[in-house]
Amino acid sequence: MPWLYLILAICAEVIATNALKASETFSRLGPSLITVVGYGLAFYLLSLVFKTMPVGVAYAVWAGLGMVLTLLVAMALFGERPDVPAMLGVALIIAGVVVLQCFSKMSAQ
Repeated sequence: MPWLYLILAICAEVIATNALKASETFSRLGPSLITVVGYGLAFYLLSLVFKTMPVGVAYAVWAGLGMVLTLLVAMALFGERPDVPAMLGVALIIAGVVVLQCFSKMSAQ
């Protein structure tokens, strides 16, 4: 169950982050509400994950995958285009999450 909560937390955070950009500094009501609710849900779900999963593992997966998915959604919605250094950074973040999950003794089962 913690992995399901973590996936849902990541999705809520990605939606909230992109809604934050769309809120135009909280000047648009709809995206602003989505931002507040999305972040609240993301942190609540993340707190449930911490009951059974090491904080370092959960946070690394949440932050790393959240960043990658946020980038992909921003590319689709806002036309953002990462350059080569940005893509290298994304690849390194993904590699770090994989190494942590596959090789660390701290990894949650």
